Amino acid sequence: MKLVRLLALILFAVCAGSSARADEPVTSQPDPALFDVGVDEHLDGELPLDAIFKDESGKMVRLGDFVDGKRPTVLVLAYHSCKTLCSLVQNAVLDAAKALRWSIGNEYDIVTLSVDPRDTPAMASQKKADMLASYARNDASRGWHFLTGDAQNSQRVADAVGWKFHRTIDGEIAHPSAVMLLKPNGHVARYLYGIELPSNDLRLGLLEASEGKSISSAEKVLLYCYHYDPHGRKYAIMATHVMSIGGGLTVGLIAFFIGGMWLKERRKNKQHLEYA
Repeated sequence: MKLVRLLALILFAVCAGSSARADEPVTSQPDPALFDVGVDEHLDGELPLDAIFKDESGKMVRLGDFVDGKRPTVLVLAYHSCKTLCSLVQNAVLDAAKALRWSIGNEYDIVTLSVDPRDTPAMASQKKADMLASYARNDASRGWHFLTGDAQNSQRVADAVGWKFHRTIDGEIAHPSAVMLLKPNGHVARYLYGIELPSNDLRLGLLEASEGKSISSAEKVLLYCYHYDPHGRKYAIMATHVMSIGGGLTVGLIAFFIGGMWLKERRKNKQHLEYA
């Protein structure tokens, strides 16, 4: 009987221990908040222009060194060992830039900033050389910058623009496919999304971000005819604005036609009076 009681106590202890372990929370699972990937738009948000990085030559620079107050900037957050999404986003920016009449280094700049502290200036230099070779326009080197740095400074920039990313278990970085257009003063003007970037959206976004600096009257009219649709995440024609411009042109043409007819009739009457 004593042996039976002893075996029962041992069995109860084992079962109780197993139950307690089953009820314990699993502490090895990472915080779900760490897997929050996306964009919280901070329109007109200010970038930390004092953040320190290295350029593609290894020189220590400030982010503010590339925001000159004269022209807009395209900010691309990426990392150079990325095998898929980063390359797609950067190629989308490249293709859209190639289709623009505006040139990198003249009317706008591009800053490609690595969010991976393992990236080196040598890697950035190689990426820049590849991109410029494909872009194939003079003076673009002075306007397209590739920066690397520590995790703290890149995180500051990402937080400032609401670009949320995290490192996965296999060492890759999960991140959104979005680029930011900055005003000349370094504030966020617009976000453009996706792995395909229509050149017209980039053009309109840069016109909007430029805040009227060094844009022609025709470009101002073009910007007036379009607006950014936050739901479709692209620029769309404003029908009412186009109609107002069309109406104004129609009234102008009618006035021009009537004025021409009036002048022609006046000349005829004047000639009749001279011969009378």
